[in-house]
Amino acid sequence: MATKRSILWVVLVIFPPLAAIVCGQSGPKKGQQLDPMAFVRVRADGQGFVRGEDNRPFVPWGFNYDHDSGGELLESYWHDQWDAIVEDFLEMKAMGANVARVHLQFGAFFPEPDRPNEANVQQLRKLIRLAEETDVLLDITGLGCYLKEDVPEWYDALDRNARWAAQARFWRLIASVCAESPGVFCYDLMNEPVVPGARRRNDWLGPPFAGKYHFVQFIALETGGKPRAEIARLWTQSLVRAIRELDRHHLITVGLVPWSLPRPGLTSGFDPAVVGRELDFLAVHMYPRKGRLDEAVETLKGFAEAKRPVIVEELFPLRCGIDEAAEFVLRSRGIASGWISFYWGKTIEELEREKTLQAAVTAAWLKRFRELREQVGVPD
Repeated sequence: MATKRSILWVVLVIFPPLAAIVCGQSGPKKGQQLDPMAFVRVRADGQGFVRGEDNRPFVPWGFNYDHDSGGELLESYWHDQWDAIVEDFLEMKAMGANVARVHLQFGAFFPEPDRPNEANVQQLRKLIRLAEETDVLLDITGLGCYLKEDVPEWYDALDRNARWAAQARFWRLIASVCAESPGVFCYDLMNEPVVPGARRRNDWLGPPFAGKYHFVQFIALETGGKPRAEIARLWTQSLVRAIRELDRHHLITVGLVPWSLPRPGLTSGFDPAVVGRELDFLAVHMYPRKGRLDEAVETLKGFAEAKRPVIVEELFPLRCGIDEAAEFVLRSRGIASGWISFYWGKTIEELEREKTLQAAVTAAWLKRFRELREQVGVPD
């Protein structure tokens, strides 16, 4: 870590604006002139993204920054280890990233019903400033309840309508902080939301991943006889409206599981063709299975049929090898308009020194992903 910090401070001498971030000066300046052309926008033909007055192409390429190397969520260390976050953003930038997807936990911002956690609001402002200065734009995913023990009891006790209202308050707060910043790429309403099936649920969260993180969340406990896709649309519409009260420029999406397509078998209820009408683009999480790349590509094509740009918002060789994951990226050109993998705070060199299988796979994938950037034609 000492070496990384030495590199960091050399960079700060060369790039003075970052020093303000490390020293605690943060956030977009109030009253600054808002330039809509500074924000990423959907291309006129609906097939991708552009940025700037010259409508230069923008291909989202980067990393999920969902936890650190020790598995800690962002809000648990962004007060005490801010310099490490700055290092991580510089490292992601050095690997060619133009987007970092961060995951905000509901309880970190609303531990009480009507009183936001101002300390975390200020840290979000600092993060936005960091995104502006590094030009690694934020994909802000909200409403996280990843650790069950951190979910406020009052929030879990709400009925559906009250819970949706609380979620709208969350997004109004986030939009009020982010509305004027060109350092934000998009808002992602929730990570992997699901509408329940016929049976009534007694828990808002899906089963934990690796026995710890609840990445899947239900937006209702029962359907009440309504079509699942319509419930998903109404929920999406309500949160989009809350954001648009304060921010009419940044793009809005929702992070969908690949089994959201209305096909036989397991589905999330979030039919892309239905919820896509409320969104600027679609985001799908893809972990291709070994020997089943054709299936993964066909799934991606199914999302593209909704006539919205599609980005692969999560990608990692979790269920296949590195070569197959890379082949999926190459085969998805012309279907996907962006790709986001994962970075957990350790560089390729640090991972290679660990001499473990998991570290070796992660290092090898980061190398390959860095190479793929040029192959798919991500503009500088």
